[in-house]
Amino acid sequence: MTSLAKPSKARNTPAEPATKDDEDFALHSLQDDFEKAKKFAASEEQMLEFYEQMLLIRRFEERAGQLYGLGLIGGFCHLYIGQEAVAIGLQSALDNDRDSVITGYRDHGHMLAYGIDPNVIMAELTGRQAGISKGKGGSMHMFSTEHKFYGGHGIVGAQVSLGGGLALAHKYRGDGGICLAYFGDGAANQGQVYETFNMAALWKLPIVFVVEDNQYAMGTATKRSSAETRFYRRGTAFRIPGMEVNGMDVLEVRAAAEVAFKYVRDGNGPVLMELNTYRYRGHSMSDPAKYRTREEVQDQKDHHDPIDLIKKTLIEGGRDEAELKAIDKAIRARVSEAADFAENSPEPDASELYTDVLVEEY
Repeated sequence: MTSLAKPSKARNTPAEPATKDDEDFALHSLQDDFEKAKKFAASEEQMLEFYEQMLLIRRFEERAGQLYGLGLIGGFCHLYIGQEAVAIGLQSALDNDRDSVITGYRDHGHMLAYGIDPNVIMAELTGRQAGISKGKGGSMHMFSTEHKFYGGHGIVGAQVSLGGGLALAHKYRGDGGICLAYFGDGAANQGQVYETFNMAALWKLPIVFVVEDNQYAMGTATKRSSAETRFYRRGTAFRIPGMEVNGMDVLEVRAAAEVAFKYVRDGNGPVLMELNTYRYRGHSMSDPAKYRTREEVQDQKDHHDPIDLIKKTLIEGGRDEAELKAIDKAIRARVSEAADFAENSPEPDASELYTDVLVEEY
């Protein structure tokens, strides 16, 4: 009886020793830098601005929910309530003259974080001609080349690949800009995300991948749908350093942004950030969110609300609570103005069906 042949020496040859580059590479290096100073040293004026911006998103989204209930907003509507610290903390660190942003369909908050006029955003939500996409994009597909905001995308995970293209354009033009590409914990399991990771790392593209982990995707807890629930580690195979951040604390988000953005701007390639956050409403306005308890949601509101956290910090720093209430009142009035503007704006003319289809005219 013939015995099995032993493996050849060639097959047993050990892999070549790691290069110095491999030895020096540390996926945890940015996290280590971040841990040294996890709170952004914001001035009182900056903290007040963060408070106002997050409050604007909160009040705007609450009003959008009301308009949806009245039938003034059609289709789907995904609110950003609870996640405000992510958009404000990150986008406040961007260079609006150079950098680009792309996201999924929970996009109203990101546009407001850019400082875009609430009137044109609300008009877009209600499908009006005065909307930022002339009423044709609606809630899920807002777009503004002027502000380098490239959507608003309804296909889960598609914006990540498009973000890779935006980053390649930044590198090709040599404009010094970076792309901020948002996606959710549900989209994190899409194959195109990892194809983009690979290309971005290979070509050292100036892109920051941001997972907004609100824990439930469309309605399934991450632990039930993802083998690896710590999304910042998903870039390991592509040598992309990861960062884990408390997405409910705007000062922590901004501190993390400072570290990540500098790394990318210095030509080191992409970074993957996991922002742990929580949405108070359902996935969309049509979602009753029965997959979680009311007690769980209330606990998040009571102990982790990003607006209450910055408000508490401001009061402890000497700000008068009455002043902060006055700011809230003024923001409510501003949102009401935006809603009135939208309701009184005309719908698009039928001829708009034939515009913005192709880049050139034929």
